[in-house]
Amino acid sequence: MSLLLQGLALGVLTGGLYALLASGLSLYFGVMRVVMVAHPAFLFLGAYLTYTVHTVFGLDPFLALPVTVPLFFVLGVAVQRLLIARLAPENLAMMSVLLTFGIALTIEGLLGTFYTGSYKSVSMDYATRSLTIAGVHLPYDKIIAFWVAAITLIVLFAVLVKSRFGQSLRATIQHREAARLVGIHTERVAGYGFGVGLATAAVGGTVLALITPFFPASHWVWIGKLMAIIVVGGLGSVIGAALAAVLLGVVEGLVLVTVDATWATMMFYVFLFLTLLARPQGFFGGRLAHRF
Repeated sequence: MSLLLQGLALGVLTGGLYALLASGLSLYFGVMRVVMVAHPAFLFLGAYLTYTVHTVFGLDPFLALPVTVPLFFVLGVAVQRLLIARLAPENLAMMSVLLTFGIALTIEGLLGTFYTGSYKSVSMDYATRSLTIAGVHLPYDKIIAFWVAAITLIVLFAVLVKSRFGQSLRATIQHREAARLVGIHTERVAGYGFGVGLATAAVGGTVLALITPFFPASHWVWIGKLMAIIVVGGLGSVIGAALAAVLLGVVEGLVLVTVDATWATMMFYVFLFLTLLARPQGFFGGRLAHRF
């Protein structure tokens, strides 16, 4: 019983992190129908920048966020306006896969050139201990990752639901032509939406730097999991992706403690396969997707 509680607790904490990492992917697809294969590469670009700030200046990794979040937002707007917006609309989904695949390879090559192919990590004393509650051990790094993800997602939802920009973004997602007819500059909104999606990668990269060792090709391990989450949750639905992330995180945690790590990873692809068979629009898609 205690083993199941351990798996459940770790699954919830990990699911929260997955929700943060997948939120950017949902925004890209919701705003522009772009399949952003390079998103995990940007996550690890954020992890390497965090590593640099920590090792060169001796600062806490989270103090890198005031620099990396605005930097990634500007970078996201630039990628959307200079590259994505130039793709032909009739082949946007396919061409976006090829384009962002190339961007991922470019980032991986640059990271390998500047940082070599060896593993890097950021170790902080406060993240190496654990909290024990009723016999369940909760690593502090996973607790920190969960709360950073929760705060980031709350801020993201508040921006999307309460701000004028969020209303314009939601209108663009629901019906681009109608949004344009009521005076919304949809191209500018799409660029800002892409920037917000990439800004979440800066936060996710900082958290990843704290909880796991990484090397330039680490992003390929994550792309399958994150794609499975947004498909199960419903393409374009940030809330759906968050719910699916927690669900799959819990399933992964329970299978990890009761079977093994291989089957735990396989659960993402089992759920992906079943979703495509039973409900291709995702279990939390449809009407919910149009409301985020």
